Amino acid sequence: MTDTWQTIARLAGRLEDHSTLPREQRILLQLLKIQEEAGEVAEAVIGAMGQNPRKGHSHTWKDVEAEICDVIVTGMVALTRMNSEAATVFQRHMEGLVARDQNEAEGAAAQ
Repeated sequence: MTDTWQTIARLAGRLEDHSTLPREQRILLQLLKIQEEAGEVAEAVIGAMGQNPRKGHSHTWKDVEAEICDVIVTGMVALTRMNSEAATVFQRHMEGLVARDQNEAEGAAAQ
């Protein structure tokens, strides 16, 4: 994952270098970008299921996977733009998820 976070840092840095907006606005726009990408996931799902009468089957499930990856990358970039220690923040969050999952699994097994 180190290479992934290095790539994310480069992408975030490029975005930072490109913008002249105040930091708070840059972060806000990056957070809105997550929603934009999530909308593209929805569009791809609708297209993969052929549920847009004008477009028919305009996407594949591979397209949906690619759009989900875009959401993930955009979220990682947002976290990096908010906190230079994004990889550590994410790792701690994952450790919390693992602990919660283990606790829930143990609780279910005890019942």
